Parts: sequence; structure tokens; C-alpha cells
Amino acid sequence: MEFNVSSAELLKAMTDVAKAVPAKTSLPILEYLLFVLKGDKLEITASDQELTLRTVIDVDSKEDGSIAAPAGQLIALFKALPDQPVTIRTTGESSFECVWSNGNSSLPFFPAADYPEIKNVSDDAPSLTIPAESLIEGISSTVYATADDEMRPAMNGIFFDIAPESTTLVASDSHKLICYTTADVKAAEAASFILHKKAAAVLRSTLSKEDGDVLVKFDSTGAAFTFGETVMICRLVVGKYPKYRDVIPQNNSNVLRIDREQLLATVRRVSVFANKASNHIKFDLKDGQIELTAQDLGFAIAAYEKLPCDYSGDDLTIGFKSSFLVDILANMNCQTIVLKFADARRAALIVPSEEEADSEKVCGILMPIMVS
Repeated sequence: MEFNVSSAELLKAMTDVAKAVPAKTSLPILEYLLFVLKGDKLEITASDQELTLRTVIDVDSKEDGSIAAPAGQLIALFKALPDQPVTIRTTGESSFECVWSNGNSSLPFFPAADYPEIKNVSDDAPSLTIPAESLIEGISSTVYATADDEMRPAMNGIFFDIAPESTTLVASDSHKLICYTTADVKAAEAASFILHKKAAAVLRSTLSKEDGDVLVKFDSTGAAFTFGETVMICRLVVGKYPKYRDVIPQNNSNVLRIDREQLLATVRRVSVFANKASNHIKFDLKDGQIELTAQDLGFAIAAYEKLPCDYSGDDLTIGFKSSFLVDILANMNCQTIVLKFADARRAALIVPSEEEADSEKVCGILMPIMVS
């Protein structure tokens, strides 16, 4: 195998796919990148056997071939090189060299045949197209709400609920639930799958808004996301996702409307004085005013702060875990937030103000904590 390539272009391709290289593995070859050269196309693959990233770049080919090259050393070398033409060629049965303007290096490789086979989704699998911008926004709006639950693995991912009129991404850890709905994604018939949060995070970091549309193909066990010259293949979470629409509270008569950043900053300040185990913060809601209180009796510390607000409804005292509330407020992209309550025992519905352009895209549900 021998080819010439821009060092910067090869570095970018290797860095993108290296997100699938496992930190620890019992198979040393998984710490390597699979290079397959056919004509002037170099295909680069990385995998941990649960998640695979593959991309293709143009090179000046001299001789076709395939090897598994050490990811860590190659990426470290190319990060230290200024952008310049580089030649990579095999020099024996188990070594290859990188040659640049005033130097070269010699590295070992594994035979490409030793690299584990990558299982792709079936050719007749259902497919849909998602704008890259919508997919990035949907993952960013939901992934933080996923769980770490060994007993209920379905909660450890983002649920894609695909319908003919729209698609909803859902994440929940049983304490909070976030839904992101977009009309940009439609399908001929209803379908669904659960994308593990690790794969979702890698997909979000690899995608860019300039990637245009993402082709998604999925079957009962895996999914493939194709964008530009890159494809991500991953194993899906197997399990049944809860009926999330049944828990979204309806007809909440108590409504709080307030500046999101102001409320977020206040919650962060007051929660410094909350009990570290419970992170409990209390809301006292009255007409035109909200008072936030936190205390830790064990250390004899407490704090409260009053804020003017637009509140309509009965006087209400309700408690929340402040870290969950901060997560939701920090990840909603709007100026004015609306919190709707039925009473102190039932979940609060959190949505952007109706005046916001994307007010129907995102909604959050947060379970309260009993106030003593």
C-alpha cells in the first residue's frame, strides 16, 4: 500500500473516526485504525464493536492495499506536523512508514484481515432523512436527561418516535423528561428506535450543520447514520420505551412566566446552600412574586431570594431537586420560560414562552420533591 495525502486532511479524518476507538479493550487491534485503499479513495474505520465510525477521503494512490495502523501514535504524529504532503507506504509484512518533507517514521501494523468484521444494518431496513441541524439540536436538547440504569437499559438512550407528521426525540431518567419535536423529519409510517447516549454524543460531536441531510437506516438491532463521506454504525438499545405521552401533565392551572437566565442564575445562587444529598430548593409562588429558599440544617446554612415574575394561579409551595432544574433551564434555548403546575405533588411542565419561535419544539417535565 502506498499513497500521498495532505497531512491536515488525513489528521481531520483520523480524529473524527477515532471517537470510536475504545479507551480500554481486550482486543489490541481495536486501538488501531483500519485503512483500506482502493484507487484514489482511502477508507478509514474505527470501532469498539458497539459503535463504528467510517469516513472516506481522496488521496493520490500509488498501490492499493489495507492495514490496521496504530491510532494513538499516528494522530499524535500528525498533530505535531505542519500541513504538508505526506507519503504513507508499507515497508514489510508488519511495518509501514510516514514520510514528510524532512523526516520519516516507522510504525507497526496489523493485517487488515485481523480487524473484526463490522456488521451493518440490512439493505432493506427502513430509512429516513434528518437535517443535520435538527439532529444536532435534538440530541443536544435531550441527551443530558438520559439515565444510567442497568435495570432499565431503555432509559439509557434517546427514544426516536417517528411518525408521518413529525418526529420526537425523548429522554428521561424518571425524575425529569425532555421531548424535542421537529416537523422536519417525517416518515411514510410510524417507527421507533432507542439510540444509546454514548452513540448520540459521538454523533453530535461528529456532525456539523454544514453536513446537510443525514440518512438514517435502522433495523431491530442497529442503525447507520450517513452524512457526507462519513457513516456511523451503532448497536441500538433493545427494550420497550415507556409511554412518555401519558405522563405529560395537562390542564395545569398555575402558570409561572419568567426570564430563563434570571431564574437559572437565582437557582444556582440559592442552591449553593442546599443540602448536598438532596439538593432541595423550595419555591413559594404568589401573585407577581416567587421566593426561592434552600437550607442545610446540618451545617446551619440557608439562603433565599425573591424575584418579580408573572404568576397566575393559587398560592403554591413546591420543591425541586435544584440540579435537575438547572439542567433543564441551562439546556433550553429561549428567553422566557413558562412553568405550569397542577399542585405541589404533581410534575411541573416546563416549556418556552408561547411567543418564542420554537415554543412547541421542546418541553420538559420535572417531578417535585415533597416540602416538609
